[in-house]
Amino acid sequence: MAAPRGPLAPLDLTHVLYDDSSWLSFALALVTLSPILLMASYAALAVQTREYLVLAMWAGQFAGEGFNWVLKNIVKQDRPDESLGSGYGFPSSHSQYMGYFASFLMCHLYFRHQFATTGSGVVDVLWRGMVYLALVSWTGGVAYSRYYLGYHSVSQVLWGLGIGVGLGTTAYTLVELIPTRWPMSALGQFKAFLLTNPVSTWCQLRDGWAVWEDGGREDEWVRWRIRWEQQRKRVKEKQVDGGANDNRLKRKLI
Repeated sequence: MAAPRGPLAPLDLTHVLYDDSSWLSFALALVTLSPILLMASYAALAVQTREYLVLAMWAGQFAGEGFNWVLKNIVKQDRPDESLGSGYGFPSSHSQYMGYFASFLMCHLYFRHQFATTGSGVVDVLWRGMVYLALVSWTGGVAYSRYYLGYHSVSQVLWGLGIGVGLGTTAYTLVELIPTRWPMSALGQFKAFLLTNPVSTWCQLRDGWAVWEDGGREDEWVRWRIRWEQQRKRVKEKQVDGGANDNRLKRKLI
């Protein structure tokens, strides 16, 4: 006999209601789910790169979600349509989430990261502008989807964006900007400790942007290409040597 259970509830992270007769509603339902992909991306990047910045940004994202939960339970403002979603509506967690992500990343792209140059200053500026525009558009799309689908009011969305941007900018300033500009400050020394303690050393935690302007992407690619070309050369030499040996064997048999 099955054990008794309480009322069933949807998992709001992946449960979205939309107007089935509207393609726009369907598209915005997909957009509103897109922030979930960021958590998987954070995890993959953290494991693959062991980058301090990725881990710090990810930790800040979790802290922001906790702060959002606290605010919702303090303000206790209902959603515009209480039949959609569970919990309180102020501030919009999706909007805050994307506001944090976009502002943190844009701060990093502006203050630290250098894209590989194309050789044209105009093209380089246009490319950087396109990246900024893509981040803003994605963030705006997620925020608008929360309003369009009826999960939040305009004020809840705008407050969520504002809080997220404030948290993202503050987090980047504390974990990267100040430690980089003033390495002997308390924050700078704390960052150094995080990178050099035995546990971090064992985990091979690193700060790629402290050494390379692009975080080491180009340098890693160059080293890979050199090794790859060396391997190809050895394979070709073995094939040539093997062919020569076959020819000598054929001559002996003849």
